This record gives sequence, C-alpha cells and structure tokens, in this order.
Amino acid sequence: MRILVWHRHGSWTTSFVHGPHTYLLPVTDDRGPDGRGRSQTVPWPDNAVEVDPATLRDEQIDVVVLQRPHELELTHAWTGRRPGIDVPAVYVEHDAPRGPAWPDRHPVADREDIPIAHVTHFNQVWWDNGRAPNTVVEHGVVDPGHRWTGTVPHAGVVVNEPVRRSHIAGTDLLPRLSRGAPLDVFGMQVAALPDRLGCDRITPHEDLPQPKMHAELAARRVYLHPYRWTSLGLALLEAMHLGMPVVAVAATEVGEAVPPEAGVISTRVDTLVDAVRTFTADPDRARAAGDAAREAVLRRYSLDRFLADWNALLSEVDR
Repeated sequence: MRILVWHRHGSWTTSFVHGPHTYLLPVTDDRGPDGRGRSQTVPWPDNAVEVDPATLRDEQIDVVVLQRPHELELTHAWTGRRPGIDVPAVYVEHDAPRGPAWPDRHPVADREDIPIAHVTHFNQVWWDNGRAPNTVVEHGVVDPGHRWTGTVPHAGVVVNEPVRRSHIAGTDLLPRLSRGAPLDVFGMQVAALPDRLGCDRITPHEDLPQPKMHAELAARRVYLHPYRWTSLGLALLEAMHLGMPVVAVAATEVGEAVPPEAGVISTRVDTLVDAVRTFTADPDRARAAGDAAREAVLRRYSLDRFLADWNALLSEVDR
C-alpha cells in the first residue's frame, strides 16, 4: 500500500513508518510544517520516501492519512484528489479538544467517508465525532530498550516549547514539583525555562538527538510528567519503555497508561512532590516501579500491536 502522510508528530510518525507499506512524505525546500519529509534526527526505514509536492499528481496513492484540518484542501491541491471521495482517507486525531467541557466538534464530524482514528480512548470520548465513523488506535513506541540506571538522583522531564505551552504542559508547576528533587528538563526551546520560572533547581537540556536524550533521561532516577491537557504524551511511554518509574499529574489518559505499581499519579501537588522525593531517595523502589512500568507499556503500547491495528484499519479503509 502507498500511503500519503505528513511528518507532523515525530515520535508517532517514527512508529507509523515502521510498518510494511510505502510512506510518501511531502518535503519542501524549507522543510516547514507542510513539508518536513523524513526525520533529520531519528533513523527511519527506507520505505519512508520523500516526495516533492509537485509530483504528487502522478503518484499512486492508496490511502491518505490526515492529521490537520487543512490537509483536506492540501491533498486536493497537491494531488488533484479529494480525500474520502477520490482517494480513501483516515483522519488521525492526536490532540484532546480545547477543554474538559468545551463542545468541540471534530473537523470531519459531518463526513461519513473519512473515519477518525483517535490515539486514545480519552480523545474518542471527549470529541464530538458527529456522523464520522470513529475508532481508537492506541499509541505504539519503537522500543529503545531497558536503559534505566538511575545514577542521577534527579527527576527527568520531557517537554517541547515549555514557555508557550506552560499551562497545557504543566511547566508552571515545575518550581513547586522541584521541591521533591532537582529537575532536568529535556526538549525543544527549554533553555529559557529556569529564568522564566525563577527556579535554580531546574536545568535545561536543549534539543538533544533522541538517542542521546534517551540515554540522558534513563540516567535520571524518576520520570516526571506534569502535563495537564494532552491526550497522552509519547515521552511518557518512551520513559516507561526505558524502565523509569513515573510520577504524573492524573489527567486525560494517564490513569489508563500508568498502573499503580509503575509509579504515582495524582492531582495533588504535595503527593507528587512526596513521590518524586521517595523515588529519588530509594533506588531499589525506583527500579521495581520502573520494571513494572516497562512491563505494562510493552503489554499495551508495543510497536507490533500498533502496526497490526493500523494495518487492519488501513485495509478496511482501502476496500
């Protein structure tokens, strides 16, 4: 199968292109949001192929995987084909709607020809899906291996653009959470975070390549997930694959992903602080919780399960 898909979410796309198909990834001169092409930092298989948008009208395309509303028009403009009408399509919904009680109607809610594939059951329940067929294909992560050592008695945090996304990502909580242990924050645009938050117990680690970031993260004693409002952060699942114990704000899908034996989830900041302090002070307890986290994530969020679910959905859409 030849699948047109945009490189939007790096970790999700990394997992997706590990399937058995040919993945056509638009690439533009500026490698901007509509044309990032292949990953520049993570190895991808050869069946993830960069394509010039100008050549897409001549490409065989079996299915379009949409991820943003404007890709409906972009597909038509670049390929001459209308998603769901001239070419089969499925819309992957990565994001939770804007707020817990806001009646967000999905961009393809009025269409019966484009199914929505939510990445979490939380998303499926919270969105107004309208008449659109909808299902859930839970995340799967390329396994980086059990790499936890916990030699650094700090908490690791992964967040991109933490200043712009402060409330959503929970980065405004970090000064209070740092009472449990010093925090090492990994991601894009994290350098300004300590000054912005006025906290000297936060150390930024700016934009490391993923293999290096995984190695550094796995040296931290515990993984801290402060997000208030995201469907389910892939960094959380990657940390669990690494064998890290988890301390997380109990929001959105986290309660489904993190079993009690794998760490502590709560909406009480003091409970989270105590959990960070306990894990950083007790390597044996951290190791046991991290082993449970890895066992749980391999059982539910394996790459093989993810690809099998996607293959089944794509086959159904392509009929």
